[in-house]
Amino acid sequence: MRVIAGTARSLPLKAPGGMGTRPTTDRIKETLFNVMQTQVPGSIFLDLFSGSGAIGIEAISRGAKKAYFVEQDPKAIACIEQNLAFTKFTDRGIVIRQDVLAALPGIHEKSADIIFMDPPYGCGLERHVLSLLRGLPYVTEDTLLVVEADLYTSFDYLEDFGYEMIKEKKYKTNRHLFLRQTSHG
Repeated sequence: MRVIAGTARSLPLKAPGGMGTRPTTDRIKETLFNVMQTQVPGSIFLDLFSGSGAIGIEAISRGAKKAYFVEQDPKAIACIEQNLAFTKFTDRGIVIRQDVLAALPGIHEKSADIIFMDPPYGCGLERHVLSLLRGLPYVTEDTLLVVEADLYTSFDYLEDFGYEMIKEKKYKTNRHLFLRQTSHG
């Protein structure tokens, strides 16, 4: 696992061992950032359920102004901190050691540009997080929300929650959904 592009290009990243994280492959990470590339420079980026922190670190490497890493597993947190130190991004990375649902209301930004989440598959956490994000002031109609999920997770509630899917990328075993809020109604 490595940083694909930007100022930390090719630097290797550590992944927490044997704890159920699924590091995103380089190919999938590259596809993900190709879709988001114009929005990353200068952005406020939230990496939820961040595991090794590879997605948020990639965002910083590609010019994000600041990235929040929200993770509660101590091994993963240690890994994120090591990866931030190794890539020299500790000044732009904020590690929040908390459950995602508890942490989100405590983030005080005027707006978040990109919110990426890769929750454990099959637990329904996407639904809870998307529901919570609806009411937070830093989630605007300009915020890009990206959900990584398995191929079988249902998102039939998106419209009811006030989200529209603007793009979907499917891979062999998972997919990325790119969402925006329709309006605060």
